[in-house]
Amino acid sequence: MRTDAWLREQLDQLLRGPFSDMTVANRLTVHFGRRAGRRFGSILMTRDKRESRITINGHFRDETVPEAIVQATLAHELSHYAHGFSSPLPKKYKSPHAGGVILREFKKRGLEMLYHYEKQWSKSHWGEYLKAHMEPRAYRSLSRRPAATGLLQLLRHFEW
Repeated sequence: MRTDAWLREQLDQLLRGPFSDMTVANRLTVHFGRRAGRRFGSILMTRDKRESRITINGHFRDETVPEAIVQATLAHELSHYAHGFSSPLPKKYKSPHAGGVILREFKKRGLEMLYHYEKQWSKSHWGEYLKAHMEPRAYRSLSRRPAATGLLQLLRHFEW
């Protein structure tokens, strides 16, 4: 099982390697968060702008998830940081995913193959991983169908 310390080492390797030219303008932390079906990672900055926090999907603690997927997710979040999203750096773009800026950042840093591997792996393996590792009820909730609420939900409990 992977730990937050292992995750920090992965982040440090990216900061020493492909992202070594990027200014880190505040405290940058990383940790595993909850297990999620749709989001691989996120980055948020504290209100006082002293810290930017990268949260990585809790499923990625599992060593059956390829290390490259974790690295790609970290690189994706670092790209947001470099572009001024959830970081004190100046914003370079109108929105965090505008016009393929993440792919361009990966290419610029020699990580294009990692980007494509993550896309291919998530398309061909992520659904099966979730089926095997999430409770069926939680997995079903990932469908885009809106949940029944209020009266409709109550009526479903009665037979007509």
